[in-house]
Amino acid sequence: MNILYQDDQVLVVDKPPGLSVLPDGWEVNNSFLVKELEKEFKKVWVVHRLDKVTSGVIIFALTADAHRNLSQQFEQHQIEKIYHAIVIGDPEWNEKITKFPLRADVGHSHRTVVDSRNGKPSETCFKVMERFKDFALLEAKPKTGRTHQVRVHAYALNHPLLGDVLYSAPKTGLITRPALHSFSLTLVHPTKNEQMILSSPYPSDFSEALKIISS
Repeated sequence: MNILYQDDQVLVVDKPPGLSVLPDGWEVNNSFLVKELEKEFKKVWVVHRLDKVTSGVIIFALTADAHRNLSQQFEQHQIEKIYHAIVIGDPEWNEKITKFPLRADVGHSHRTVVDSRNGKPSETCFKVMERFKDFALLEAKPKTGRTHQVRVHAYALNHPLLGDVLYSAPKTGLITRPALHSFSLTLVHPTKNEQMILSSPYPSDFSEALKIISS
């Protein structure tokens, strides 16, 4: 496990794709991130989550006080989360703010859907970082933390994530999961009161997909 930062209060990890943060309801005997971390750190507190298929930066608290502080920063939208995503198609815009209300856990596939009547307020800011033939690399800054938010908002803009078959992307040989990476977190350390900017390099599957579509 690649540790990006560690002290006596917080632990920042570069989560690999394909590993759940907490036990999967359907595969309870499989390994998960918290279980692996607690082999070394005895007790970690979950502050936020990433989808099983999503790679990148995730922070855990190592004390109850740090957990309360970081959870409050997330609740008050004081932590900036930046994702990088490869999407299908070439957006007609350079920047876009989406505010589609979202409702989670719909149907047998447990999708999140846009629901203007019953959905929860949701906001994501997208920015085109690079354009390729038939694809684009986007920066996504979610202002809220709904399940599958970046994935669904990109799909609602008619640019589903590469490999995200749950949200209507075609199957591809370029990557075996939705091309979404938690690139960075900006927050205030719970005891030092100093700003921290923590980032993660792309995993090999994401980098390889980028290499192929840019060639």
